[in-house]
Amino acid sequence: MIFMADQPPESTLRLPIPGVADRERAASPLADEIIGLFDQFRDRLLRYVLSFGLSVPDGEDIVQEVFLSLYRHLQRGHSRDKLRAWMFRVAHNLALKRRNRARTMREDTGGEGAALVSLIPDPGPNPEDRMTETQRRQILLAVVAVLPEQDRRCLVLRAEGLRYREIASVLEISLGSVALSLERSLTRLARVVQR
Repeated sequence: MIFMADQPPESTLRLPIPGVADRERAASPLADEIIGLFDQFRDRLLRYVLSFGLSVPDGEDIVQEVFLSLYRHLQRGHSRDKLRAWMFRVAHNLALKRRNRARTMREDTGGEGAALVSLIPDPGPNPEDRMTETQRRQILLAVVAVLPEQDRRCLVLRAEGLRYREIASVLEISLGSVALSLERSLTRLARVVQR
């Protein structure tokens, strides 16, 4: 074996690949922007997707697909206006597709209410308080579960901080329909809470 003292170790050698370095440099600001949006919206999108009754792994897959689509969307130079509503709309569509595919693959879906129950942590400090809080939560989730799907989607998106216009955009309904859905939902929930 012949060792050459003036050559760097093999692990530090980097061969230039035509065009790759240029693309990596150009994509860096976009990649940084996507990472920032991912950090900001990942949990919110995941909670919204899980409200469709999907499993956590399915929800995480959908969130990844949303950000891959966002990367492609921005890379093609499409509009950066209303990105939050755009991301929730893509997540909404993907979640509907995944849920419908799962329903056709198996007869028993387990219901969306069970997935919503698993999203809420148990904050009670003692068994009695936990039991009372659990019963109250189950009643509220039962009310949410029997809401019409549009009302339920509006409520979940509003809970995620979306504005009425953004909700209308995500669900492709009018602003008035969003307001009416939320009013109906909140009135039903308020009646249950007052009992």
